[in-house]
Amino acid sequence: MTYYTYMESPIGPLLLAGDDSGLRRLGFPKGKNPPQPAPDWRRDPHCLRYVAEQLDAYFRGSLRDFDLPLQMQGTPFQLSVWKALRDIPYGETISYGELARRIGKPKGPRAVGHANGANPIPIIVPCHRVIASDGKLGGFGGGLKTKETLLALERNGAAIAETTVSAPRLGESHGSLAR
Repeated sequence: MTYYTYMESPIGPLLLAGDDSGLRRLGFPKGKNPPQPAPDWRRDPHCLRYVAEQLDAYFRGSLRDFDLPLQMQGTPFQLSVWKALRDIPYGETISYGELARRIGKPKGPRAVGHANGANPIPIIVPCHRVIASDGKLGGFGGGLKTKETLLALERNGAAIAETTVSAPRLGESHGSLAR
């Protein structure tokens, strides 16, 4: 069973979805391709609180590395790109071309860009850290302003504005999803 919840954050609402094996989706409901819960998903406002807690710490500027079980599904190429994204250090950016070289596909920056855009767990799998070779931000599912905000957060190491994250209440949970 896949469970989902929405979390308020300084960059807008986030959709979190997962099951007992880990987080499967983080989406931007106000982004350019807003994710929709699948008909067989069950809404539980208290599920995935451990994900919300880590995102809260990230937005406060006190967490640099997420420690979460992730369940990413994609092609072998996409999985290799998403794995390489997790190796980009906090506060740093690389180009699509550099990412392609890192995974052994130096002629594949466009393919890397497509895989980057298909990342089902942005922020935690930091696709926002990939930019164009000319320094421009390029696309981002949450919008360019969100990408810019995330990069500024990491560059400055301080909390995003005065907004606080409203995570699900800690005392309530749904099975092992609450961890």
